[in-house]
Amino acid sequence: MTGSAIAEVPVAETNPALRIDGLTVGYGGVPAVRELDAQVRPGEILALLGPNGAGKTTTLLASVGALPVLSGTITALGEPLDRRVERNARRGVVLVPDSRGVFHRLSVDDNLRLARRKHGPSIADVLDYFPKLGSMRSRRCGTLSGGEQQMLALAKALLCAPKILLIDELSLGLSPIAVEDLLPRLRVIADDQHMAVVLVEQHIELALSIADSAVVLHHGRAALSGAATELRDRRDMVEAAYFGNVGESAGGPAMT
Repeated sequence: MTGSAIAEVPVAETNPALRIDGLTVGYGGVPAVRELDAQVRPGEILALLGPNGAGKTTTLLASVGALPVLSGTITALGEPLDRRVERNARRGVVLVPDSRGVFHRLSVDDNLRLARRKHGPSIADVLDYFPKLGSMRSRRCGTLSGGEQQMLALAKALLCAPKILLIDELSLGLSPIAVEDLLPRLRVIADDQHMAVVLVEQHIELALSIADSAVVLHHGRAALSGAATELRDRRDMVEAAYFGNVGESAGGPAMT
C-alpha cells in the first residue's frame, strides 16, 4: 500500500479543498442540516460522526451537488460547488454511497473497467492499495464478502482520480476485522494522494484514530468539532455531543 502512482503529490496547500460555511440543506424545503461549518484540506481526513438521522448523509449529498442548498455556501477546490453532480465529479468531487455502487452481477474486473477514466490512474495502480482484489478480478461481485465489496467500491472511486473523496458509512454491515483493515488503508490513501477525505462513520474510536479533524452532528447541527487528537482525549465530550448533551453552557460546540 505504498508508492502507488495514482497521482503526483502536489505542493502542500493551506486552503481547504472543501469548505462548508453556514450550510442549511434538507428535503422539500425542510432543513435536515442547519448552519453547518466544516472544512478539510488536501491530505486530511474529516470524520462526520453522529447518530442515525443526524444529517451526515445529507451533508455528503449536498457536498456533491445532489441536494439544493437552502442557505450557506459550499466551496470545492477553490470554486463554488456546481449544481450538477456530474460536473462536480469531473472536477474531482467523488462520493462512495452507503450502497457501495457496485454491480453485483458483473465481475470485479468488469466493475473496475467500467469505472476507469481515460486520463485517470490505471487499474494496477489502484489495486496496489487493495492487493486482495487482484486475485479476485474474475469473480462475480455478488460473491464477495462485505469487506471485499467495500474495497471494490473504494477502488472504483479512486479510478475517478478524486481530489475530494466523500465516503458514506464505510463500515456499514462489515465485521470489526474488515473495518480495522479498511480504515487504515484510507489513511494511507489520503496521505499518498494528498486527497481530501470526508468520512461518515459510526465507529467513533476507529474514525478518530485515522482522522485529522471531526464534527459530531446531532439533529442537523454541529454539537462538537475539533482536532481528532483532542477529541480522542475527550471521549466523554464526544459521547455527550453524540447524544445531544453538549450545549453553550458547556463552553460551546467547538474545541478549537
